[in-house]
Amino acid sequence: MRHPLHPALVHFPVAGWSLAVAADVTGLWLGEAAWGWSGGLLAVGCAMAPIAMLAGMIELPRVPEGAPMTDAWLHMGGMLTAFTFFTARLFLRLDHWQALAPDTASLMLDAGGSVALVVGGWFGGRLVYGHGVGRDAPE
Repeated sequence: MRHPLHPALVHFPVAGWSLAVAADVTGLWLGEAAWGWSGGLLAVGCAMAPIAMLAGMIELPRVPEGAPMTDAWLHMGGMLTAFTFFTARLFLRLDHWQALAPDTASLMLDAGGSVALVVGGWFGGRLVYGHGVGRDAPE
């Protein structure tokens, strides 16, 4: 599995979603100057996530059965959950394509998406660093 595409693509949704949450939380103190960025960051994350997911699905047959495949399923579940939370957050924050200030519901979606992102990312890390998926075999 030389140079798998999935690990290169996941940086876009992870960064977009993480920075969107940071913008929302910072916006509680700084106002629109901070949370105004959140909509665009969420949109980038939600647009790039299906592309990263497709690349991951293409690479899935290369994951060995057993513990690595279990971790792959848990990784996919966590990331699909994060995608669901952040997509809902994106649509919740728009009113006729105008960004709305974060409220309790949107901050709860941010929190749920962040937890799912961390859990899914942890299982993705286990695939690479624990099981060696996607790494070259030592020569």
